[in-house]
Amino acid sequence: MRLSPPKNASWILAFLVGLLGIVAHYVDIPFVSDYDFWLVVAGYGLLVLATLFRGI
Repeated sequence: MRLSPPKNASWILAFLVGLLGIVAHYVDIPFVSDYDFWLVVAGYGLLVLATLFRGI
């Protein structure tokens, strides 16, 4: 298995999704705060996918 570094756009998107999940945990944001845990999981999942597959 060859790993590749994620592109900047993928890294920034994953960072923003994860950050939104963390902020939504502490600040009540309608609809978003209901899924704060899953936003963080999605951010980390995107980073894993971008590392495993070249070009993401």
